[in-house]
This record gives sequence, C-alpha cells and structure tokens, in this order.
Amino acid sequence: MSTTKLKLGYKIPQFNLMSVNGEFYSSNSFIDKKILIVVFSCNHCPYVQAYENRLIKLQDRFKDDVAIISINSNDEIGYPEDSYEEMQKRAKIMGYNFPYLRDESQEVAKSFDATHTPEIFIFNKERKLIFHGKIDDNWQNENLVKHKYLENAISEYLNGEEISVPETFTIGCTIKWK
Repeated sequence: MSTTKLKLGYKIPQFNLMSVNGEFYSSNSFIDKKILIVVFSCNHCPYVQAYENRLIKLQDRFKDDVAIISINSNDEIGYPEDSYEEMQKRAKIMGYNFPYLRDESQEVAKSFDATHTPEIFIFNKERKLIFHGKIDDNWQNENLVKHKYLENAISEYLNGEEISVPETFTIGCTIKWK
C-alpha cells in the first residue's frame, strides 16, 4: 500500500487502463464532466452485484454532469471470475453505461488506497477528492435505503452546496491482492 492515504482535497491519482471495450481511459478522461466517480469493483462480490443497477441508474440520471469509471483490481488467478474476459461478459449482460477497466498490476488500487469493492471516490471538476465511502446504507434492499450517500454527495455538489457526509466507512468484499 502507499504511504500517503488519499484524503479529501487531494488530486486524483494518475492512471490509464483498458476498458472491456478495448479503449483506454485515464484520470484525465471526461474532463468536460463536473464530477468523475471512480468505483473499485469486480464481478464476484455480492455487494457489487447488489449495487450494479443503482450505479447504472445514477449514471443515467446524472449523465450530463457526471462520469462513472469502474475499476477491477482483483487477482484473476485466485478469482478467475474477475478476469478481463469475464469482465467483458458481465458488462454486456448488465448493460453497463460506464467504462469498466482492468487494473491488472493493482497499482491503481494501491495509489487510491482502495481496500474494498465497491469503494467510491468522487472527484470534482478540478479532480480533487470530495467524497470517499459507500453508496448507501442498505446494500441488500434498495427499497429500505435511508441514506443515499453517493447520490446526495452528487446532488449537493452540483447544487453548489457543501457535501453533508463527505466520508463514510466502506463496506463490501476486500480487494483480492496477488
């Protein structure tokens, strides 16, 4: 892991990774968007699976101002369902409307100090960290959610308001390190 924890106000770590569609995306992609959301993700984690449709809906709702990038850093040897080929299948089946990137070296996850899937990082127009944590308070049942941390942070920022909950603890599966 890196020695400096990524903190609120810090600039986005630089990366350039291949998506399941064969295109490369970087920390400088989507510079026209007011918000860039980086989600550390994977295929096999039940927490990620529970949140996939919520992320797709958020990307669709905020598409004019927000870009989501999903990154899978898991070890594909121990977790073959997280391989690039399986990522391609998952993105197609689920109808991802955002890039799904492979971090084969795991260096990007380390540069973000990411530990879980899903783990959310929101960067503002200047690509400084303004939110870090989880999506909401009920991964098992979307209908029982009381606190929509990610959605609220997006709305508050876009409305020029201070983000009321800029950090939460993360929940989910741990990133599977080599």
